[in-house]
Amino acid sequence: MDRDSSFSAETTDISSGGDDPLAGITVIVCASCRDETGSDAHPRAGELLAEDTRQAASGEQIRIRTVECLGNCKRRLSAAILRDGCWSYVFGDLTTTSGADLVAGAKLFATSTDGVIPWRGRPDSLKRGLVARIPPLDMLKDLI
Repeated sequence: MDRDSSFSAETTDISSGGDDPLAGITVIVCASCRDETGSDAHPRAGELLAEDTRQAASGEQIRIRTVECLGNCKRRLSAAILRDGCWSYVFGDLTTTSGADLVAGAKLFATSTDGVIPWRGRPDSLKRGLVARIPPLDMLKDLI
């Protein structure tokens, strides 16, 4: 059984539109993350991870964006993978060379039919580094 199978996004159409499913995927990298020493040197470790991710995604339709802080400082280098209408994922404990793992995770996500990144096939850094999964807004129910 897939570890995430009980948490399906329960969407019927999660296609990104267009011919390339990767076009619906965005990887957000925290550019202000510091390395394990906490050094304030520039470029920051997060900037290096963002560049490694851009290089790993070269030629793919995956959007790579940076943000100043994901608020996951205790888990060091952090990134998120998003897809419209699906769960969003936040990862920590990454390295400056985790870009290929983020791209591999994005590719798995793009081919997912249930709106979750499959556990099987997910790079180890994305298994160990999972911080949070956030449901799509249209899945939330109001409590009155």
